[in-house]
Amino acid sequence: MEDLKERLLPSKPASGVTPRDASYRQSPYGRQPFQGVDVLGLKKRGQGLRSWIRVDAASGDAQVIEVDKFTMMRRCDLPARDLRLLDPLFVYPSTILGREKAIVVNLEQIRCIITSDEVLLLNSLDSYVLQYVVELQRRLKATGDASDVWQSQSSDFNRWKGVRTFRDMFGSPSPDYLPFEFKALEVALEAACTFLDTQASELEIEAYPLLDELTSQISTSNLERVRRLKSRLVALTRRVQKVRDEIEQLMDDDGDMAEMYLTEKKGRMEASFYGGDQSIAGYRSTDGIQSISAPVSPVSSPRDGRRLEKNLSLARSRHDSIRSSDSATGNIDELEMLLEAYFIVTDSTLSKLTSLKEYIDDTEDFINIQLDNVRNQLIQFELLLTTATFVVAIFGVVAGIFGMNFEIGLFNKPSAFKWVLLITGVSGVFLFGSFLWFFKYRRLMPL
Repeated sequence: MEDLKERLLPSKPASGVTPRDASYRQSPYGRQPFQGVDVLGLKKRGQGLRSWIRVDAASGDAQVIEVDKFTMMRRCDLPARDLRLLDPLFVYPSTILGREKAIVVNLEQIRCIITSDEVLLLNSLDSYVLQYVVELQRRLKATGDASDVWQSQSSDFNRWKGVRTFRDMFGSPSPDYLPFEFKALEVALEAACTFLDTQASELEIEAYPLLDELTSQISTSNLERVRRLKSRLVALTRRVQKVRDEIEQLMDDDGDMAEMYLTEKKGRMEASFYGGDQSIAGYRSTDGIQSISAPVSPVSSPRDGRRLEKNLSLARSRHDSIRSSDSATGNIDELEMLLEAYFIVTDSTLSKLTSLKEYIDDTEDFINIQLDNVRNQLIQFELLLTTATFVVAIFGVVAGIFGMNFEIGLFNKPSAFKWVLLITGVSGVFLFGSFLWFFKYRRLMPL
């Protein structure tokens, strides 16, 4: 991966070249393309050129190319809305789309277009993008080495049994013999699931000690940290849920899964194009359906002939696509098992995040219980203080009565002051005790 990263780093312009000329030669991200890049069809700078990493299916070699939007649409037979899903300037949820000649993948940092012959990945120095390229190259080379060893060791047996392919021998291929598009899709799913699971693990490592600290010490700083943690948890849960729902939606639709068998569709289209008594004007399908089109002379009506030829080519492509989709619908076990494996991984990550969210909810409930308990204690203390204030106010009432401007006989007795204080104090204590007994009787406070 270090070698790949060095090749993607920006290089200095050659001597005698102005910075403006160098900017025209470099990619939008400041990287020079690999040697041997096919620049046919590339347009001038300013026409929406974008840097892509191309991984070849046959050799596994990676190279950087600069292709504009319309060239990429024609190359992969994709509409403009599918390319917008890969635009890094916009934030789109995770999506996996199966098209006629390509699979559009938008999974976290991995945004690529997978065809039967290549993978076109948006050029980036992100570590997960580089790991995707390196891992895909490693698997392609490992598969090529394994297939060479298999062919060398079993050539005699194949000739004796008359077996031509691995599928014919065992009925269903092993994961090492998956089509190229499924290998690339598997690496993308693995990278996305690994990235999400890593973030979930980091969130767990940060969350549990913080929540334990919050239960022991409730403070404004700890509450703010937990609030930010919960916001991250909700965002991550939404992303994992989206990836899980996307995989589940693909698994529930056999037609979408059959549409993603690009290598098989390409083989059927080539076989139908080169085999049989087909021509540009009319052809006969393998199902016995005869085309009603008639030969058109390109000399007499060249414009109508080209238009009819284009319509026939489009109809032939759609017909072959429908036939390949119908035939692949009954044999989608390979892709279904692949998606099911990563559905389990995303479901496990989602369960981990759900458990963390439940732990946060339990911590919030515990904190609310503690706060309610403190609030109840404050209410009880306020009730006792109010009762004591009422009892003490009796002394003020007695003092106010005796402080009025009128003459009574108690003013002439020296012991009258002591008796007034004693009677008032005993009455206040009795009244305060009565209030406490009432609070206990009504269970307003534990006494």
